[in-house]
Amino acid sequence: MKELLLENCRLDKRYDIFAQLGRGSYAEIFAARDILASPESPHRLVAIKALNVFLQDDLDPDLERTLVENFQNEAVALDRVRHPNVINRLGHGTARDSRGTLFHYLVLEYLEGGDLQKVCREGTLTLRQALRYIEQTCAGLGHAHRHGVIHRDIKPQNLLLTKDRETVKIADFGVARITSSDAPITRVGTNIYAAPEHSPLGTDGNVMVVPALTPAADIYSLAKSVYTLLTREAPRYCANQTITELPISARGEPWADDLKRVLARATSREPAHRHQTVEEFWQDLIAIRRFAEQGETPTVVRPNLPALPQPHVARGYSPIAPQSAQFDTTRELKLRHRYGPAFAAPAIELDRVRMPSVPAIAADRPPSAQPEVPVNGNNSQVRIEIPNAVHYTGEAKARNRSRFPGRFMVIALLIILFAGGLFITHSFLKNADLLPELPFAERAQMGRANTDINLRPEPNVNNQPIGLVTRNSKVRIVKTENNWYQVDVIEQGRQRNDAPSATRGWLNGRYVDLEEN
Repeated sequence: MKELLLENCRLDKRYDIFAQLGRGSYAEIFAARDILASPESPHRLVAIKALNVFLQDDLDPDLERTLVENFQNEAVALDRVRHPNVINRLGHGTARDSRGTLFHYLVLEYLEGGDLQKVCREGTLTLRQALRYIEQTCAGLGHAHRHGVIHRDIKPQNLLLTKDRETVKIADFGVARITSSDAPITRVGTNIYAAPEHSPLGTDGNVMVVPALTPAADIYSLAKSVYTLLTREAPRYCANQTITELPISARGEPWADDLKRVLARATSREPAHRHQTVEEFWQDLIAIRRFAEQGETPTVVRPNLPALPQPHVARGYSPIAPQSAQFDTTRELKLRHRYGPAFAAPAIELDRVRMPSVPAIAADRPPSAQPEVPVNGNNSQVRIEIPNAVHYTGEAKARNRSRFPGRFMVIALLIILFAGGLFITHSFLKNADLLPELPFAERAQMGRANTDINLRPEPNVNNQPIGLVTRNSKVRIVKTENNWYQVDVIEQGRQRNDAPSATRGWLNGRYVDLEEN
């Protein structure tokens, strides 16, 4: 087993890797600082997920190809289910570590709040907070299912939190299944959370045969995760089994019977007997949700709770995915230790720069020194002659240098005049509304208002409304900030003559149901 040597390295000339966050059976996670990002950017810190096939002791060409294909499948799944409550992919690439080992990597947003398993261990999670996290998880998971992706490893450790712990995001789509795939069902997941139809344990030693995976597999794992969040205990005693009882510590809670009923159905051994959609599972928790909203104080008016799980948008979310990730399979990944430990090969992104078959400059060599280039096994220096080159005399060089400042000033003046003309033209066309919409605007996220909501000039309620978005109005999301959307009103659900007439402004994201792209 060989770990990648990446700490204190700069990846792709922009990501300074400073710590390893974790390691799995086929990948390593590193924390990095994006030196090209603004200090105020929410993505100043990123996570680098690096595929390391050499973590497998019994690596063969077929296994290597499978690992690379799974890694690319994760990138495809993340782009397909782009959602405020799913971890965002920010980029990708192929590089060498400081030992010369070639690897593929994904750049993901760095979530500093930890995972929900850690929050459970801290013992500070209230019923209301837990349900808020469950709602966001349901929103992201339901979105994934509607886009044909089954996660297959839902568990508290894969539910990560933003730094302020207000937003939860589903992570680790490494074993996700695209439902259109006809590949055989593999045994993956975590024993105590995985559904019987794909659990590594099987069911009582017997393999459960199902014709195809359905969202019910994720609902099983989601129910086991809900068990952990609400009882603060892992469901170890019922691995691969239906939940029939709660821990002693939770049996006295007023919502215990309702929870046990919902979880028993959601963890049925037969997928057809479970909730068939995440939304159905969320609606079945209504009694517990109402109790959490009103507490133990009796109330005549029941709280008006939304039927569908609502997403929570954190700062930095964008519905637009980066360039699609394309990785090679087995051809070059076996070229580890090619140059030996004496050379510190810099990490180079191979989808833009072709990796040369020569060692890089050694770490102790001055930057101005040129490495020797091996030619046909020789270490002799190569002299490159340029045909038809013009050789200047010393007098000609001096005369050319004397003309340089004047030429530079003329070129600089022309550039300034050209840029000024472009700026004036752009300002005129913009003020006259003559600029066409850019092509990428067509890819912007669309949504519909689920109630009447005021349109505001800033992303807060401390200002006067400038417009009104009526129920079922169609809006285009222009920008996001915390849990607010800046929107363009494309079509009003109904007209109100007494309302302000502005068609662009800010509204709270909880009142917008995002549409599928």
